[in-house]
Amino acid sequence: MNVIGLTGWSGSGKTTLLVELVACITSLGYTVSTIKHAHHNFDVDQKGKDSYLHRKAGASEVLVASSNRWALMHELRTETEPDLEHLLTHISPVDVILVEGYKNNNHKKIEVHRPALGHPLIALEQNSVIAVATDKKILNAHELDVKILDLNDVMSITNFILSFFGLSSHKNFLAKDLS
Repeated sequence: MNVIGLTGWSGSGKTTLLVELVACITSLGYTVSTIKHAHHNFDVDQKGKDSYLHRKAGASEVLVASSNRWALMHELRTETEPDLEHLLTHISPVDVILVEGYKNNNHKKIEVHRPALGHPLIALEQNSVIAVATDKKILNAHELDVKILDLNDVMSITNFILSFFGLSSHKNFLAKDLS
């Protein structure tokens, strides 16, 4: 699977970039899935709904389905939090998987860095970072052995990701040419 993460400090724009990348990559004809790590207690269920009642009653898993989508909730209860590798086994095959979070995992990542926030570069400490997407010049960029990308140029970041995985930036056009 083609897995690449977005990492960065809170407020750097990881989610904004991820949403823009999904739109850009899918517009080129590729399929994309995302995995988001939440550091706090979250709930995708609404109190009082049937699925919430099933889960609260003790169901290990609750699958909700409609004509538009389905969602599987797995309650960990006494299990430990699953690692990224385990979660990837539950994702259907797609062209690219974008991961937000899992900063300390070894999958390849693009760091979203805004020097104005005053945080140190993660790329200086983690060799899993293969590029830094930034909105300003990085003063110590010469210390980095990674690609520097313009955070405001989503198409360039998309092309970097596709190229990293050996994918063409023109899948839609290739498919049409073959037919």
